[in-house]
Amino acid sequence: MNIYRFYLLLASVPFLFSCVNTKKVRLFNDLNTNSIQSKIEDLEPVIQKNDLLSISISSLNPDATLIFNNPNVNSTQTTTATGFTNYAAGYLVNQDGYVQFPVLGNIKAGGLTKKQLRDNITKGLIDGKLLLDPIVNIRYLNFKVTVLGEVEHPSVLNVPNEKITLLEALGLAGDLTLYAKRDNVLIIREIEGAKTFTRVNLNTSEIFTSPYYYLKSNDIVYIEPNKIKVSEASSQWKQWVPIAVSALTAAVILTDRLR
Repeated sequence: MNIYRFYLLLASVPFLFSCVNTKKVRLFNDLNTNSIQSKIEDLEPVIQKNDLLSISISSLNPDATLIFNNPNVNSTQTTTATGFTNYAAGYLVNQDGYVQFPVLGNIKAGGLTKKQLRDNITKGLIDGKLLLDPIVNIRYLNFKVTVLGEVEHPSVLNVPNEKITLLEALGLAGDLTLYAKRDNVLIIREIEGAKTFTRVNLNTSEIFTSPYYYLKSNDIVYIEPNKIKVSEASSQWKQWVPIAVSALTAAVILTDRLR
């Protein structure tokens, strides 16, 4: 009877471990509500140095508008989420936070939102009597996020529509691997020139109410490996130790006998 109990206990061990592992791998374990309100009040990013902007002007006089639609950077190489390369032309924000705009000259862009920059350019065109009822459209040409670590395809993702969630970024990177540490995802974000570090737990629903649910341009997402991956890497290294010791021992013995 004891031997049967032993085999029954032995057979149940894999099921016990599978339950634990499934819970750690599954996302949003505490999600039990029908709707969650995400925090999107501060979604619009602030323009930073080295940002590449598309600034297009239109008005009732197309001929007078032409001079304002010449970018100061003719072509810049960017990589999309699918790996293709595009060449974009736009206005580069210099190290002092300015863009060189036709006729208006240096315009402050760094530290402003797109709306604030748009309002400033519109005011400059009207006050200078350069255009009548100008329409200014501004877009980011280098809105990108980086996903590193335990994902299928670590990559830099170009975001043409300037809006992406953490879950979308992970999906574009091929999703998390089984070795990913889901309860300690690191997000690195630059705020007013300083790097900030925040960790979120994807095993719970906290991400949906986090200000980091929507990523911002130049955010870096890092997925740490779990203990299983670390132990496997360590065991793979350790398995070569006996081989190396044996080889070294054989070399010493052979050298000694040849003397």
